Amino acid sequence: MVAIVQAIEEPIVILGSGMAGGVAAKTLREDGYDGGLVLIGPEPTPPFGRPPLSKTYLRGEETLAGWFVKPEAWYADNRVDRVDATATRVDIPSHRIELAGGKAVSYGHLLITTGGENKRLDVPGAELPGVFQLRTVADCDAIKQAAGAGARALVVGMGFIGSEVAASLTQMGVHVTAVLPGAAPLESVLGPEMGAVMAGIHRDAGVDMVSGDQAFRFEGAKAVERVITRNGRNLTCDFAVIAVGIRPAVTFLAGSGVALDDGVLVDGRCRTNVPGIFAAGDVANHMHPLFGRIRVEHYNNAEKQGAAAARSMLGSEAAYGYVHTFWSDQYEHKLEYAGHVRKWDRFIQRGSAEDRRVVGFYLTDGVLRAAVGLNRGGDPELDEHDEMAAAGRLIARQARPDPQALADEDRDLDLL
Repeated sequence: MVAIVQAIEEPIVILGSGMAGGVAAKTLREDGYDGGLVLIGPEPTPPFGRPPLSKTYLRGEETLAGWFVKPEAWYADNRVDRVDATATRVDIPSHRIELAGGKAVSYGHLLITTGGENKRLDVPGAELPGVFQLRTVADCDAIKQAAGAGARALVVGMGFIGSEVAASLTQMGVHVTAVLPGAAPLESVLGPEMGAVMAGIHRDAGVDMVSGDQAFRFEGAKAVERVITRNGRNLTCDFAVIAVGIRPAVTFLAGSGVALDDGVLVDGRCRTNVPGIFAAGDVANHMHPLFGRIRVEHYNNAEKQGAAAARSMLGSEAAYGYVHTFWSDQYEHKLEYAGHVRKWDRFIQRGSAEDRRVVGFYLTDGVLRAAVGLNRGGDPELDEHDEMAAAGRLIARQARPDPQALADEDRDLDLL
């Protein structure tokens, strides 16, 4: 759908050159905006999707070319001025963005898509050579160089990035030990039932799981050689990957007047409290018509909200109501998720957790709020008959399905 292009004070500046920023630039041009357009971000590559950094690119199975929002040449051909820089401050009265190095860029309208920055462990030795984090292509290349077959890796944290990195390193012939504070990988998102299934998958692949513990100290003469845990475990390693989550990248907005609370606060049309300033992607704490105020850190949201924010800037009044979905590939297993929930009072399973082919449903007060699928088939974005696509439709209409029917594989979800 092409949005109505309203009068816009030029130029539009997109601050953040990841997936959300790149999709926003593409959408602005494709939907008719012909004015000045500036895309600011520190990464040398064109905007791209990050999923391969923990999976296929890390394993050397593909390049990033297929994940670019648009090829390098598209930006010049479409008069998108790319600026390689990081913002240090936004001055709203003067409509100026101050950049590291002393330069500044003026804006008419501003879209903030700065994403997140990795949380760091404030423990001794965390800055030793050989202790990595994963966010950029350079980070991934450094991990790839350390990950020779037979090497010993220590992965700290088993959320989505930690779990995917642990799986990829194991597939590369690296011996992986994982330290995680909970009982199982992804337990805080998926719950104990699915967490136990994921723990079994990793253990069967050869990952040594150190649950209920935390990295307390990194040690080594010239580079990391071991990790001492809070419970006193001594874990030797050749390198370590810290994957303990991200925080929204908003330090440059301190004191600006843009409202912040776990990210940039935006309404259902991606608008901040400051007229002419919008936000999208990992950094945006948005008001959702089904789930309330949430911030989502996944590829699908960055792609779709980047487009929604661009259209909102052009005058669209459509609220962003995407029923959030994401996926995770670990070994030969595919995990899919639809909806959004942090607390639930009932979990219903369809299929066999033992066979690792299962759908789980999360209900709150009888309302289906989210669903997770493991190895259940097609792509919910493409196949309307896919179980997860059907679950998404139930979630969208805030259905109250019969729990017994949810658990019955012979019952069509669309008929519940």
